[in-house]
Amino acid sequence: MKAAVCHAFGQPLVIEELELAAPQLGEVEVKLAACAICHSDILYMDGGWGGTLPAVYGHEAAGVVEAVGPGVRNVAPGDHVVVTLLRSCGGCHFCAQGDTNMCETSFHLDVEGPLQASDGSAVHQGLRTGAFAERVVVEASQVAPIPKQVPLDSAALLACGVITGLGAVVNTAKVKVGNSVVVIGTGGVGLNSIQGAALAGAHPVIAIDLADDKLEAAKSFGATHTINPGREDVGEAVRGLTQGRGADYVFVAVGVKSAIEQGFGLLRKAGSLVIVGMTPDGVVTEFDPLTVANDGMRILGSKMGSTRVSVDIPKLVELYLGGRLKLDELITGRYRLEEINEAIASVKRGEALRNVVVF
Repeated sequence: MKAAVCHAFGQPLVIEELELAAPQLGEVEVKLAACAICHSDILYMDGGWGGTLPAVYGHEAAGVVEAVGPGVRNVAPGDHVVVTLLRSCGGCHFCAQGDTNMCETSFHLDVEGPLQASDGSAVHQGLRTGAFAERVVVEASQVAPIPKQVPLDSAALLACGVITGLGAVVNTAKVKVGNSVVVIGTGGVGLNSIQGAALAGAHPVIAIDLADDKLEAAKSFGATHTINPGREDVGEAVRGLTQGRGADYVFVAVGVKSAIEQGFGLLRKAGSLVIVGMTPDGVVTEFDPLTVANDGMRILGSKMGSTRVSVDIPKLVELYLGGRLKLDELITGRYRLEEINEAIASVKRGEALRNVVVF
């Protein structure tokens, strides 16, 4: 099995032949058709979160089930599936409350990964998926079956970018009709926060980014207004669009300290700041606690859009098939596995909404 292996943080990935263990109890083997490049993969590969090396990263994937281990009931060989990083047991404290994205159970794959180098040494399964590879073995709860008419390269985006951005709006914040929404950062995750806000009936939906081409894309995903901080005073513009009060919700879709602090300053009283983008380790932001308490502010974290894989992904597929959810439009470029470093470099340069490795 070919895979793109990270041997040193900040260095290009190397294509190698690896061995993949057969699926054990409750596990699934998937032959991948596509895996998108997410900024979380790049943060890991650059050492922003530390971790174990060598490793195979990649976690935004889709493909066809090849084999299943004992006890698997949700999918069968031949099924088309979305492959996510979210594992859930269904019975722990968090799963019992519906917060399956916070599952506290340790699985077999958390202890003994499925990847080995040709010399028998272990290769870490990055982000619990290791999808910069032709095949993966994951826990059954990480996959969601989808209809075969959904293109697998587009379906891959449901594994992270879409559920993270849209889920932050719909699941974490529970935005309602008529709420005012600001989204800072209009990459793949931010665009999905925008289309989530549009689907929820928010108004206005204000997109903020320094790149004019991404602001244009934001309009096609449902933004009613756009602001380029390089040309406008963001605070003044947002207040002008919200009757002088500030926004009901601000979603920060980039992992940048200054953007998070800026977002807090764009809220109305009793507004909610939703932190969606992941920062590197060690980043600390500052807020005035008196303002938070006196003005009834809320600061919400949103991990993977508070997604329940088995419930939310089928709903999103229905929206896509009904023409109400954009997926195809998120793909900027398609690359072979051997071109993965080029695909990553393009994302780092800010040229892509989502680049996808296709197998």
